[in-house]
Amino acid sequence: MSRIKQIFSLKKQRVLNVYFTAGYPALNDTLPIMRSLAASGADLIEIGMPYSDPLADGPVIQDSSSKALVNGMTIQTLFDQLKGFRSEPLLANAGVVLMGYMNPVLQYGFEAFCAAAADAGVDGLILPDLPEYEFENEYGAIVKKYGLDFIFLVTPETTDTRVYQLDRLSSGFLYAVSSSATTGGEKDFAAVELYLQKLQQMKLNNPVLVGFGIKDQATFHSACKYSNGAIIGSAYIKAITGASDIAVATKAFLEPILQVK
Repeated sequence: MSRIKQIFSLKKQRVLNVYFTAGYPALNDTLPIMRSLAASGADLIEIGMPYSDPLADGPVIQDSSSKALVNGMTIQTLFDQLKGFRSEPLLANAGVVLMGYMNPVLQYGFEAFCAAAADAGVDGLILPDLPEYEFENEYGAIVKKYGLDFIFLVTPETTDTRVYQLDRLSSGFLYAVSSSATTGGEKDFAAVELYLQKLQQMKLNNPVLVGFGIKDQATFHSACKYSNGAIIGSAYIKAITGASDIAVATKAFLEPILQVK
């Protein structure tokens, strides 16, 4: 059983995945942010690999990505920063996922990337622009070779047939995009709940985490009603932007979200 699956087996509901962009606010903030998230209650840590054309991301993440690139963040720099993080008690059991886009991964070399990710202690990958056909016929075997989970995304417009297909190809969890829009925008959570109810009734193999528009206690609790948990990205990046102490800012942001109603 992978580390991500172990997390879901221990905590079946209200799993919190928090996204941040590697190299932002400062180049060497990766490990301090990871420590802060683990200490403040995040179950999964999703590290964004900055890219110049992040199609699925809203303005907040796009801006953080641009600044991270200016700061000098690269895939190799990220792997160098991650070396040995599993030896830290706080991070030994944390679920860690890399999120990014295929262009820089292919430039690095797909198998070399998977090997380096596994060697660094990464648990899974989210690559939204990797087509399912190419995953199934070429890249999936490489991902599996290195013991990594792979997470596909589904949206309210995804057909039932395709949802079942992406669920079959995914491991770790299935990423349910709350609406067909970019990250960080306002969402109608009454409509989102209907969509999540539908997914719940489909009895999928993987646990479901909801992303896009989750920003506070109300949206987190709404997302968790009919799913296993949620993903927070843009709102967290806003919370640490300009913060004098990332650990303090992280705790102040996550504490109210994780309070049980």
